[in-house]
Amino acid sequence: MKELAGFYYDAEKNRYFPLKGPIPGSSSSSSKNNAQKPSSKPTQGINFCGRTRVRTSKLLQGRELNGNIIDFNKGKCNFMEEVLKKQASQPMVWKYQGTEKMADGALDQMHIHLQTPEGQTEVDVLVTGGTDGSLSLFEVGKSGQQFHNGLQFIPDRVGPVIEETKAECSKTPERIWRPIGASLHMRSNISCINLSGKHSPYAVGDGFSIQHGLITTLGSETFGGSVCILNILEPLDLYSSTSIRQGMHVVTSFNCTIWTADYNRNASQAVIGMYFFFRTDLGAALVNLETGTATWVLRSKSDVLAQQLDQSGNVVLCGLRNGAIVTVDVREGSAREIRHRIPYSLLGRSRQNSSKQWFKLSGYIDPSCTWYMPSSICCLVSLQSYDQYFLSSSMDGSIRLYDHRMSKRGAIQSYEGHVNSHTRLQLEVDQSERFLMAGGEDCKFRLWSIKSGELLFEEKFSDAVLSTVCWQRPERCMRIPDENKSHEDCLSGLNNWGTWCGSQEGLFYMH
Repeated sequence: MKELAGFYYDAEKNRYFPLKGPIPGSSSSSSKNNAQKPSSKPTQGINFCGRTRVRTSKLLQGRELNGNIIDFNKGKCNFMEEVLKKQASQPMVWKYQGTEKMADGALDQMHIHLQTPEGQTEVDVLVTGGTDGSLSLFEVGKSGQQFHNGLQFIPDRVGPVIEETKAECSKTPERIWRPIGASLHMRSNISCINLSGKHSPYAVGDGFSIQHGLITTLGSETFGGSVCILNILEPLDLYSSTSIRQGMHVVTSFNCTIWTADYNRNASQAVIGMYFFFRTDLGAALVNLETGTATWVLRSKSDVLAQQLDQSGNVVLCGLRNGAIVTVDVREGSAREIRHRIPYSLLGRSRQNSSKQWFKLSGYIDPSCTWYMPSSICCLVSLQSYDQYFLSSSMDGSIRLYDHRMSKRGAIQSYEGHVNSHTRLQLEVDQSERFLMAGGEDCKFRLWSIKSGELLFEEKFSDAVLSTVCWQRPERCMRIPDENKSHEDCLSGLNNWGTWCGSQEGLFYMH
């Protein structure tokens, strides 16, 4: 049975039951469960959550007595879910020395074919972009065994040690290696790195289907933003000092800032959110990555700061600076054909001293699928296993879960404790879509349970804001397909789950 956010499935009774504690927008807000609602300001430390205090031996005992559904004082819970949450609440963190300002702009991981003097080989590569315009490729997992020229970066443990995980602290992650031809300096800040395989993490062997990486630059008044493609269809020769430059193709450039982008690999198209320096017609455009032509799909006087294509690639969510999230059909052509007006009152903004009562925009927008957050939208993430759900964060620190089918209801779950006031901070979801993670302006890293909204981990291990996050791909699932195992079983069997994080202070790895 599929899991639903805010509910658990009882196999014996063959039905769903709500988790303890009210879910925003639910009718149970007046019930006695309100007394159990956690404070928006979590307790210091990483073991403040009630369920994560339960020792593993207690969980095992409960499973032996009751099966997978365990009874606790706060209600029933699933054994596997509690074990995974407990593991997530007790991570270890390492910092890679010498990686300052290399990964604070954008971050993603991909699997590529590499050309070496001994022949072709397959490697996992971490692609990082800095706010100083630097672009780097790091080999992970083999410690640069193929390379004789380049730089290696050594991890030093900086995270907390939990009593139950002391034995694991000796398992230091591998060094990462940047070959001589694996770095490039772009004209302006890296604003987005989006790999073509990102939208199908559940397809076994999907890592081999990645052919291109979408990279955008923020732009400046001097150069403007660019849309680039890194061609990885052919094996990369990172021994050459010009390898990345030769594989990088500038599709098109604009006299504007490119805030955000998303990639539809099936149609070789990208959607980008832009702001023109000398004009007032802002919005989003669809770029043909083969011809470089751009078609406006949304016109608005509020910047598009976040975008997320759905699984079909036909509809894009656009998060605006004024807090609105609109749904745009990118198949219909020019954005000027249909115009809409949205009352400013729906955005929660007072306009008593302004003559403007309406927010105007144009495009093929579904007015019934529009949401509003208290502040500027900074990130949107669609869930792949539950295609009707998406996560959104805004610059006032709000993080919420929405359902496309219930736009009038508002958020169906919220995640407390995040700190933000003006920064575009990235959200990330793990491959099993159980956990949500983000860095905050207080330089703390936080991890939540998507289903229950519990804050499982909160710790400061960087003196700079962790603005980028990338979940490590499950290498074994991609490379060794097993027809007798589901993808969920494969993910549950992995013990090397990890997360890459980037700040101006450097690159971090969390196990």
